[in-house]
Amino acid sequence: MGDTIFALASARGKAGVAVMRVSGPQAHGALAQLCAVPVARQAALRRLVWQGQMLDEALVLVFDEGASFTGEKSVELQVHGSLGVIKALTQALAQMGLRQAEAGEFTRRALENGRLDLAQVEGLADLIDAETEAQRRQALRVLSGAVGKRAEGWRKDLIRAGALVEATIDFADEDVPVDVTPEVLGLIDGLLTDLRREIAGASVAERVRDGFEVAIIGAPNAGKSTLLNALAGREAAITSEIAGTTRDVIEVRMDLDGLAVTLLDTAGLRETADPVEQIGVARALARAGTADLRVFLLDHDGEVLLMTPKDEDIVVQGKADVRPRNGAVSGRTGQGLDQLVARITAVLAGKAASAGVMTRERHKVAMIRAVEAMESARNQVQGFGGAAELVALDLRRAARALDMLVGRVDTENLLDEIFASFCIGK
Repeated sequence: MGDTIFALASARGKAGVAVMRVSGPQAHGALAQLCAVPVARQAALRRLVWQGQMLDEALVLVFDEGASFTGEKSVELQVHGSLGVIKALTQALAQMGLRQAEAGEFTRRALENGRLDLAQVEGLADLIDAETEAQRRQALRVLSGAVGKRAEGWRKDLIRAGALVEATIDFADEDVPVDVTPEVLGLIDGLLTDLRREIAGASVAERVRDGFEVAIIGAPNAGKSTLLNALAGREAAITSEIAGTTRDVIEVRMDLDGLAVTLLDTAGLRETADPVEQIGVARALARAGTADLRVFLLDHDGEVLLMTPKDEDIVVQGKADVRPRNGAVSGRTGQGLDQLVARITAVLAGKAASAGVMTRERHKVAMIRAVEAMESARNQVQGFGGAAELVALDLRRAARALDMLVGRVDTENLLDEIFASFCIGK
């Protein structure tokens, strides 16, 4: 039996309501020392009394083992959110012998008890951290089990392909189809197509989760800092008529139509003998090169210096207030800002549309390793004569690479599939 743990599930500090969560084998017994235990999963109002003293009046929820977030017996107490009530309740639970939970321990118990898989745990963390609508939707999709469902389909095909190959090795004299090559190749090709698509979408999904970067670049004194301040709605960058004021990269976090975006104000791009400014220009080029989108702000000469725009990049004339021109923008007057924001949002929304289900680097690494193993298996299948053992080994490597997504594919799984498909062992 594990410890019974407790912790405040709501934010610390004064609030209208605070939620105390208790989980473990003694959760119901601890509640019984405070009040009459209500029927499971039916909220009830109870007076909490400890050692003859009333602590508070609370809304109490009880969950049986197997029916709670952690999979253990659990209790949730919704009390008044004053610091005094929380302190008194915390002391009472500690005096009963319960232990304060460590960071993430409730979720870890949910994982250990099979209530969540690892991807769902990550989705829960992302949902808690979500700042924008796109991040919220993506996190909910992962938390709902989308990764597990996709992985389960891959697992099924891996088991089937492995079963076919293992059958040619272990049951060659039984009633087994002689040539399994076409089906094995079809399964591998289907898996490779799915995995490559997900690998391509994983990088975009990471950007949705972490935020896109948009770099504003151009010559010195083109109005980049003024434009950044106008987009941010505050004085985030120092502006001056003196060229080269910005030396470092200035970052501003924004929400553009539900997408998390970091705007980058960079040093003016020009050849310079000033060693400090040279560092700023180098940093500007480096950050702009890795950004998801670049906004080139043209100066009065209309030239783009030191860097060539890519296909999706936005090129626009700056300082429309002093150099009026169709399509120009001005951070000082706001002219053209709505149109510029709409263009930036459209480009990033197009990128976000290709986001896959997998959202983290570890997902991508696992899929890449699985693809490498399946490509090796495919090469072996195409030259199948006597290479069944090598194909089976590669398929097992692919399964191991996806263990973090699909769980372990063991011998028992393979044998179950073989007996079900080929009626072996009569």
